[in-house]
Amino acid sequence: MDLTRKIRTMLMEQRLMFVYRGVVTNENSIPLLMLLEKEMETSEFGFVGRKRLFMFVLESLQNVSRHSNGTTHSNMSLVVYSKQNGGYTVTTGNVISSANIEDLKRRLDEINNLQTEEIRNVYRQMLNNSEFSNKGGAGLGLIEMAKKTGNKLDYDFLQLDDRNSYFILSKTVNSEGVGVHYVSSEKPFRGKAVAQLERIMADNNLYLLWSGHITPDVGKEVISFTEAKLSEDDVEANLRRRVFSILVEIIENVAKYSPGREPEEKFGMPVAMIRFENKTYSLTTGNLILNDNVSHLKEKLELINQYDKVGLKELFRKSLSGQTDNSDSTGNMGLIDMARKSGSKLAYEFEKINDQYSYYTLTVKVEEKAL
Repeated sequence: MDLTRKIRTMLMEQRLMFVYRGVVTNENSIPLLMLLEKEMETSEFGFVGRKRLFMFVLESLQNVSRHSNGTTHSNMSLVVYSKQNGGYTVTTGNVISSANIEDLKRRLDEINNLQTEEIRNVYRQMLNNSEFSNKGGAGLGLIEMAKKTGNKLDYDFLQLDDRNSYFILSKTVNSEGVGVHYVSSEKPFRGKAVAQLERIMADNNLYLLWSGHITPDVGKEVISFTEAKLSEDDVEANLRRRVFSILVEIIENVAKYSPGREPEEKFGMPVAMIRFENKTYSLTTGNLILNDNVSHLKEKLELINQYDKVGLKELFRKSLSGQTDNSDSTGNMGLIDMARKSGSKLAYEFEKINDQYSYYTLTVKVEEKAL
């Protein structure tokens, strides 16, 4: 659980909402977009701000997909969403050839020196330029981002080795839809923290982190994204079904014990974390829980962990037969089902926050072959 605590602290300190490390494709870009949209529905963002940021994310994902897919380092691509003083920041990172930096930097600086109306004019000229059209818009994507956000782009390049560098592109938009940009009089944008985040993800075999209030819509998009990723990774059908089913249960488990958005923002936001190592998926969630519920939940978990596969099947049957039309709870069924389908014990921890709340962490390891 030390890793979970470390990740939770990092998410809180850097105000991160979502981090994905891996190949960005047209298929998984859709749930990546929807995750941000669902989060923004409950924010103070107006329509213009949401539209600008949404379109920037779309173009950013397409840019990463276009320049990373099929390369040796495509799995190092990073997509990060964070909250910044009433606004949102979207950052992407991907590996490029160091030989392309000079030209890319020149294009970015040229775009950042243009006024809003000039950006629109240049964009129209580039659309009419057959050379750019034939190349698929070498610089068109970048100027499209600047046009849609109405302001400048923050970027950085970090050298990885003799041939490759990490290209980081970032945009912050406030609730009015106005972009926030680091001008020369301020501290310049630096991508070191983003590169460090990518290393943490890689070193711990993490490919998804989420931190935020889990609404039904947000939970649905986390599940949808994972389903798309599992399909792309060509995961064996039975394992894919079990991971999907357990993820549904573990996210519902978070929602079940949530004390509400206000105490979560004050004492500890929910987190979801997915790791893949040695053909085993580790699904971890953390959430605030009332201390009054801890003892009873701990008893459930301890009971379930006492049973083997046969015992769990019988326990599930008994729990199912005990349900009635008037039941307001599914009892142990969700937890039992997680243990059955994962083929492993449920790892958990309760960390007392204060006299009212504790932080409940649950990890389910989904092995390639169930016990």
